[in-house]
Amino acid sequence: MEHLDSTVLATALPVMARDLGEDPIALKLALTAYLLSLAIFIPLSGWAADKFGARRVFRASLVIFVLGSILCAFSNSLATIVAARIVQGLGGAMMVPVGRLVVLRTAPRHELVQAMSWLAIPALIGPAIGPPFGGLLATYAHWRYIFWINVPIGLLGVALASRYIPDLIEPQPRPLDAPGALLSGVGLCGLVFGFTIGGRGLVAPPMVALILCVGGLALAAYVRHARQTTYPILDLKMLRIPTFRAAILGGFLFRVGLGAAPFLLPLLLQEGFRLTALQSGLLTFAGAVGAIAMKTTAQPIINRFGFRSVLIVNGLISAAFLYGYAFFTSTTAHMTILLVILVGGFFRSLQFTALNAIAFADIAPGDMSNATSFAAVGQQLALSTGVAIGAGALEAARELHGGGQLVASDFAPAFCVVATITALSPIIFRSLPPTAGDILTNRGGPRF
Repeated sequence: MEHLDSTVLATALPVMARDLGEDPIALKLALTAYLLSLAIFIPLSGWAADKFGARRVFRASLVIFVLGSILCAFSNSLATIVAARIVQGLGGAMMVPVGRLVVLRTAPRHELVQAMSWLAIPALIGPAIGPPFGGLLATYAHWRYIFWINVPIGLLGVALASRYIPDLIEPQPRPLDAPGALLSGVGLCGLVFGFTIGGRGLVAPPMVALILCVGGLALAAYVRHARQTTYPILDLKMLRIPTFRAAILGGFLFRVGLGAAPFLLPLLLQEGFRLTALQSGLLTFAGAVGAIAMKTTAQPIINRFGFRSVLIVNGLISAAFLYGYAFFTSTTAHMTILLVILVGGFFRSLQFTALNAIAFADIAPGDMSNATSFAAVGQQLALSTGVAIGAGALEAARELHGGGQLVASDFAPAFCVVATITALSPIIFRSLPPTAGDILTNRGGPRF
């Protein structure tokens, strides 16, 4: 439901912008607000699951997400849809991390890669059907319908969660780090929001600088707080674990491209190439199809080459496909575009599977909930940063030709910028030893 919602919205964004009388780039706030809400509330997910039980928290998150979807459907301005997306983010902040936590606590360590792959396959159905479905609704019906489809899915999810999700509760949950949650929330909010509105003319430059300054100071204060408290909401000491540190830092750089591509590609196809929302969706859904195809082959590939080699080589391959988007023109055959998106989705999905697994290779069982929250914050912060950087590069390219309407040539620099950031991620992965993550494969290490 969450992935379907985000991909449908990305496809319908240009149509929504025209209906609401907003600039398509300005409407990126609807995407960023959701990602920002995730980054703020995800740190609480591990503590909430330990305190109240995974099943109870998961069901509550589904209800909140559906409520946010209904509010989105009734929105009639940029401000109201951004507020509704924040409510959605509150629900989404608990859904995926808590679901992942259940898998991490129940799957044997040496089966974790395969378990994470199977966990992702149903989630990828959303990105597979989302773009064409969103394009169909936006082109021939109304964009508001894209939010109503979450209602029956969410209600079904509540019923299935009640029956199948174990109610895992920690007998002695750690206390809530309320000051840490406040500092991390203010810090993440200030930085991501500041970068998002910077250069858009929405807020005076001194105010943007103030927002960024407040965010930076709050995060600095959190770092100091985390070093002094016994149970920090995000335990920075986990970054001393090499595999976890590489997954967080290298994964951040890699995911910047992922965060930007779903925003940039539909805009390129619709605003740059003048395709309909449906035509755009029928092309961009190929990325999810490639990702689904990869999930059944991830375990053998990682078993054969090891995590370090896969993360380095596959990271460069994935960046190369992002660079490839910069060469799309209005005369590029649609079949060529589809194939590039399809194969690129395969390699990106392999990288995500490897990152999601190796992050928890050396985490002690008692630290799983904290590690899950930490990793999810890093992922969502990277996605929101990618949207902000991609939109900023796109706006800069438009200003170079005097502003006005977006043209196809504006997108190549934006894709090159995010692809370059993604290409830097293998530098982080090179610090891993060749045997990193072997405990998760048949390459060696004890089984437990």
